Amino acid sequence: MTNPSYDQLPIIDLSDADRGPEARALFHARLHGAAHDVGFFQLVGHGVTRAETEALLGAMRAFFALPEADRLALDNANSPHFRGYTRIGDERTGGARDWRDQLDIGAERPARAPGPGEAAYWWLQGPNQWPAALPELRTAALAWIDRLSGVAQRLLHELLTAIGAAPDFYDPVFGDRAHPHLKLVRYPGSADDGADQGVGAHKDYGFLTLLLQDRVGGLQVHREDGRFHDVPPLEGAFVVNLGELLEVATNGYLLATNHRVVSPPGATERFSVPFFYNPRLDARIEPLPFPGAPTAPGITADPANPLFAEYGYNELKGKLRAHPRTAERHHTALLTPA
Repeated sequence: MTNPSYDQLPIIDLSDADRGPEARALFHARLHGAAHDVGFFQLVGHGVTRAETEALLGAMRAFFALPEADRLALDNANSPHFRGYTRIGDERTGGARDWRDQLDIGAERPARAPGPGEAAYWWLQGPNQWPAALPELRTAALAWIDRLSGVAQRLLHELLTAIGAAPDFYDPVFGDRAHPHLKLVRYPGSADDGADQGVGAHKDYGFLTLLLQDRVGGLQVHREDGRFHDVPPLEGAFVVNLGELLEVATNGYLLATNHRVVSPPGATERFSVPFFYNPRLDARIEPLPFPGAPTAPGITADPANPLFAEYGYNELKGKLRAHPRTAERHHTALLTPA
């Protein structure tokens, strides 16, 4: 990318893929450039309606307006599957507290406690925790997971096409046992001690993340100049970023990019809804055959953040670090070095 602008991320219109050969070719060139050079972009033309969005946001705001006792009844620490409500300051990124509270939701499935010889990541499969006083939240959240899974699948197909790969190459690692993850997040303003870490700098460990953010702002992305830059909210857009699995699959040709959230000032609240498009827990991610593979630069090595061949181990590693109360209550054996 020559002379990149840091005022806004690249804007990709998914509907351009259906506007004829010329528009489709230009769309693929833009998508290729954004994914290869930045690892982040704003996605419009995705087909998700304002009514669908408002249904989720309305239920989300109602949840955070519930009495604290109702939210704490869904404490993440009650769930060996890391589902439920996390209080302000209880989640960690880079070892430091994140000044936000949130509700973690996944695919609604029966609990699976791993048996002898089975991978520990099966603990991540299980039921969600829902507030009895707000049944519409369950309906809206599960509908959002289904809707965005479809958008993310299409986007992944187009992205693989854009770099010259088979669009369906990774379809077998998703299917009806994919492991999507949805967070409903509130940033309540500045911390009492003046710390501004809404969430610390990190990369996502799946394939794609689609973020719905409100108008307050605070998301920052590490750009090509080595600095973090604000991502101004764009009405009707999802902020999309590539996860570490795509960087690994392409040997660094596609970028997983560090990002963070700076707490809003004073008592200003910020709401955001990240959706993580993740494969099956037992998926092994094979290298992607594509024309650029021979010139790929290699993945970013981080000894503190090893990446595993099976997806579930990467997510379990992240959950154990991010939710120490839950880990200590349910998974002490997994915290003990072998």
